[in-house]
Amino acid sequence: MRKFTFFFSLVFLVSSLSWAQTKIEFKEMTLENGLHVIMHQDNSTPIVAVSVLYHVGSKNERPDRTGFAHFFEHLLFEGTENIPRGEYMNKIQAIGGTLNAFTSNDITYYYEIVPSNQLETALYMESERMLHPKIDQIGVDTQREVIKEEKRQSYDNRPYGTILPETMKRAFLEHPYQWPVIGSMDHLDAAQLQEFMDFHKSYYVPNNAVLTIAGDIDFAQTEAWVKAYFAEVPKGPADFYRPAIKEPKKTTETRDIVYDNIQIPAIIQAYNLPKKNHPDSYAMSMLSTYLTGGNSSLMTKELVDKQQKALAVAAIPLDLEDGGVFLMYAITNMGIEPKDLENEMDGLLAQVQKNGISEEDFLKLQNIIENNVVSQNASMAGIAQNLAEAKVFFGNTNYINQTLDQYRKVTREDIQRVANEYLTLDGRVVLYYLPKSAQVEE
Repeated sequence: MRKFTFFFSLVFLVSSLSWAQTKIEFKEMTLENGLHVIMHQDNSTPIVAVSVLYHVGSKNERPDRTGFAHFFEHLLFEGTENIPRGEYMNKIQAIGGTLNAFTSNDITYYYEIVPSNQLETALYMESERMLHPKIDQIGVDTQREVIKEEKRQSYDNRPYGTILPETMKRAFLEHPYQWPVIGSMDHLDAAQLQEFMDFHKSYYVPNNAVLTIAGDIDFAQTEAWVKAYFAEVPKGPADFYRPAIKEPKKTTETRDIVYDNIQIPAIIQAYNLPKKNHPDSYAMSMLSTYLTGGNSSLMTKELVDKQQKALAVAAIPLDLEDGGVFLMYAITNMGIEPKDLENEMDGLLAQVQKNGISEEDFLKLQNIIENNVVSQNASMAGIAQNLAEAKVFFGNTNYINQTLDQYRKVTREDIQRVANEYLTLDGRVVLYYLPKSAQVEE
């Protein structure tokens, strides 16, 4: 779900450089109800980002009731007992702010960016969403239809739109990562109002949330407002369902064909990865950048520019809390057979596995990674999200200041090692996306 107003874009651009190079200082506290609060002060511009991260995603759902976490991303914008239906967005926009939300396999994240003199309003709005959400049949019925339309636009009717769901259901045979975040429309239709209410009570509670405030704030005043608006929210369950399912290591390759409403074939390759906080995640991220991160990357130069066998190629490490996937895809150029392009991709990967990368390329890669890490904290919205995720995924808010050091520990040998350890042909998923016309011809 994406809800936008345009706000202070010039301010973000001008001030990003002043934010980027400094250590991220913060204060944190935990209320008696379990809500963890992180505050970061930057008085250089009159804006503040307020975010709430709920540690609930699609992996927390039942196999016969998927899509609930994403459903609540939508539903909690419906209104509250004190904010009329449909007015939540209007109130933030009326004070010159912007708001947004997203759901992943692991978390649900809400945020507002507002002028700093409207911080109290933003805190009140998020406390209302936590304390007095309106969960009724009208809202459920409304959001069911909204999500069905989102699925049609984002998945069913978009070329290559089903790549991630089709890949994940083959890459994960036991873990809940196998179903898409948007879930099953049949499951949402079958669910009763009480089931939605029960799911909400199980996860959208202060002791399963992190509240982050970043920007032009006064610590004492902010802390006072946080306590005033959030301390009364009742504590939730003592524990939360987290799937203790370890995806078995695959020993055979999975190959399949998906016929889609496309004109040009695509190749998808997926390799299972360890947990998000595993030390090898940094080397895998650097490997993906080396392979396809920019015009000078190995596969882009060789397959797109030199051989002209691909229109586009990308390697994306989808790092997830319980173990993700290294996703590679390439769109063939006109007249190129998918198998031909796949062989070239495998050949370049084998080259890295055998020879590693040169010292020159490694130095260039280090510069790119450092720039990317710094850029992630170039806005108040980015800092707020990175602080919250550091606390949830790494159990240490100060991880936000340690990320670059972790990347600097990676050696050339580490990149070669992880390429050999994780990108093995015998346990991967390979999909060919072909035009529907090819299915008719067969």
